[in-house]
Amino acid sequence: MKIYATYNIKGGVGKTTAAVNLAHLSAADGQRTLLWDLDPQGAASFLFRIKPKVKGGGKALIRGTKTLDGAIKGTDFDHLDLLPADFTYRNMDLLLGGAGRRNTRALAQLLRPLAADYDHVFLDCPPSISLVSENVMHAADSLLVPLIPTTLSVRTLDQLTEFVAGFNGHRPEVRAFFSMVDRRKKLHQEIIHTLSAERTVVTHTTIPSLSLIERMSVERAPVTAFAPRSQAARAFRALWSELRQAPKPRDLPATPRRRPRHCRAVSQDEVRRVRTPGVARRPVLPGCRRPS
Repeated sequence: MKIYATYNIKGGVGKTTAAVNLAHLSAADGQRTLLWDLDPQGAASFLFRIKPKVKGGGKALIRGTKTLDGAIKGTDFDHLDLLPADFTYRNMDLLLGGAGRRNTRALAQLLRPLAADYDHVFLDCPPSISLVSENVMHAADSLLVPLIPTTLSVRTLDQLTEFVAGFNGHRPEVRAFFSMVDRRKKLHQEIIHTLSAERTVVTHTTIPSLSLIERMSVERAPVTAFAPRSQAARAFRALWSELRQAPKPRDLPATPRRRPRHCRAVSQDEVRRVRTPGVARRPVLPGCRRPS
């Protein structure tokens, strides 16, 4: 199970839009996918037509009186489930820091039992640097950071990468991408060109600023579902394809590996005689939809 988290210190940069569309694309690929709406505003839950309510609220989940599996709802899309938001999530920092303890791995522990049920998990996170965001970073394998191409984007990305670098132990892979891009603006073009060239964590794919993406709140569905051939859907599809690939360290020269002195050279005849055993691929199981 791989965990992705759409996160940024700033709000209004396209985190929920990215989480909803990428989760839908993952499910469309046949991957068993879960989206957890951690934002108390519940935008992702609204887009999937699911009431932002968890019985017992965030307190029940954090204290273990209600399991994540018991709170999960099915969506209108095969292989895609949703763990809805709840307004009590606004107090999650207090719950995680209760009883004089500072728990930074509670979300990771809650998600661990779902490893047998899902291939991909997406966390739609609220904007902040808090105990919740620390939990997200300890739980996530990949931190997806949407950036609006403005001067402050550089500062925001620097703050985030420094914050992650200070972690002991598990550190998520940071993958940043530009969203709400207006190619007519010279500043947008300059920042995208400069930051993409300087930072290997920034993807080549950008998400344009289009009214069709804003229409998601009217259609209450991912743009990749109601307009799959649109420019917006193609952009999210290209982003998803790029995010599944490991970032290339363009700023580091390739260093050839030296052969140990005791190793002899292998002839071409010997190479031809070596057979690589076949590796059985794990079958993808059909996704189970839960009743709403």
